[in-house]
This record gives sequence, structure tokens and C-alpha cells, in this order.
Amino acid sequence: MSESSRAEGRHDPQPSSRCCFVCGVANTGGLHLHFFNDGHHRCLTRVTLDGRFQSYPGIVHGGILATILDETMGRAILAEGDDGRYREITEERFMFTAQLEVRYRKSVPLHEEFVARGWIEEDRGRIAQVRGEIVLADGTVAVEASAKLVAIPPQKMQPMLQYDIGWRVYGPDEVNVGGDDCDMRTE
Repeated sequence: MSESSRAEGRHDPQPSSRCCFVCGVANTGGLHLHFFNDGHHRCLTRVTLDGRFQSYPGIVHGGILATILDETMGRAILAEGDDGRYREITEERFMFTAQLEVRYRKSVPLHEEFVARGWIEEDRGRIAQVRGEIVLADGTVAVEASAKLVAIPPQKMQPMLQYDIGWRVYGPDEVNVGGDDCDMRTE
């Protein structure tokens, strides 16, 4: 694919893991979300949540929305860009959330699709500032967020790399591949 078509946001799929609560295909209690590049240093996911994620009747729990935004903003780091950091999946591209701020503007209804978007505002290598939003089907921004991400220290990353986390693009028919062996300990 050409760089110009990527910059236009062709929504190329991003990899998922096997056990992540948000994107893990083998996590039986997880959300099983699929993420897509959405242009230069941007990503998105389309989500419809059922009653398992309810807060008040008919409303998605705010903690779940914060979780989705946390993952979406962090995945903006994985979206394509002009520098080498974004061309290959390397351990330098994985970051922890150090600070997260969420502003809830409107309730998000259950059983209705919404879009979560994330993008990089500033990337200084070991620290990145990112933003995100949840947009309802009618275009209303229901939730906004910002976060500070920090690079995972090598001494923390190495134990995580000992596991086959199954990092690749999975098809929609590959949910729950490999069973539910997601109780991995790194310490």
C-alpha cells in the first residue's frame, strides 16, 4: 500500500493480543475489540456493548468507557507515521498510561454502535501526550479523554516478552483462539 493511501486513513487493521481485556481474542471475559489505523498517528474502533457493561439502566458504565479510551489512545502509538518508530512493531512502541483524564459529556447507550478514536498530540520518545473521544452514531462527542503515556522500562518489558502474547491481526472468526489460558504471571 502506498504512503499516500495510508495517510488518507484506509483503516488498516492493527494487531491484537490473545489475552488483553480490551483486544484479546482468547480472553473470555474481554471486549474483543478490533482496532484500525485512521490516518497519521490516529486509530479507531467501532463498539456496541450489551447489558454486561451496564451502569444505570440502558447506559454503558463509565469505567468501561475509560478503559476503551485508554486502549484506543495507547494504540495511536501503533498507528502509522513518518518516523521509524511506527514502521515496525517493536517493544519501543508499547507504553504504559501514566496519567488519564476523562470528561463525560453525555451518557453512552447500550446496544448502539459508537466509535472510539485516539490520536497523538505530542511524542517525545519516552513520553507521549495523546487524546481520544467516543462519538455516538449521530456525531455527538459523548466522552473526551487525554493521557500521558510513558515507555515501558526494559526491565519490565523483558518478563512480558517471555510469553507468546499472540500479537497479530486476527480475523473476526478467530475469537477465543487457543482457549482461555490468560492467567499469566510476570513476577
